Amino acid sequence: MKESTVKVLDDKDLEFAETLRSLGVQRNVAILITYLANVDEASSRDIEMGSNLRQPEVSIAMRALRENNWVSEKEVRRGGKGRPMKVYSLLTPIDEIIKHFEEEKQQESAQTMESIQKLKELILS
Repeated sequence: MKESTVKVLDDKDLEFAETLRSLGVQRNVAILITYLANVDEASSRDIEMGSNLRQPEVSIAMRALRENNWVSEKEVRRGGKGRPMKVYSLLTPIDEIIKHFEEEKQQESAQTMESIQKLKELILS
């Protein structure tokens, strides 16, 4: 039997994921970003075990990362028969992902302030 080690999220990682959540990021996406930011690459199974997400949750969250071009995916053949294993890594550095959320929130804030200004103008006219 082969022995392997899998990194798991610690309290600081969970705090990071929760902070992403406070910005409106879905729970599983936040956990997946946090996990991948802490490893060079990981198989789907490693992600499941290390992040305590189930396989369908990983797949759905991975789709969101793919849509943003934040993750790379490669297939690795294992010895013998069977399907190749998918290995994932962050394609975009974590600071750029954070910048994406920063810009998104700044834009939302600007739109909110525009609406408030419009309300003020409408009430005066």
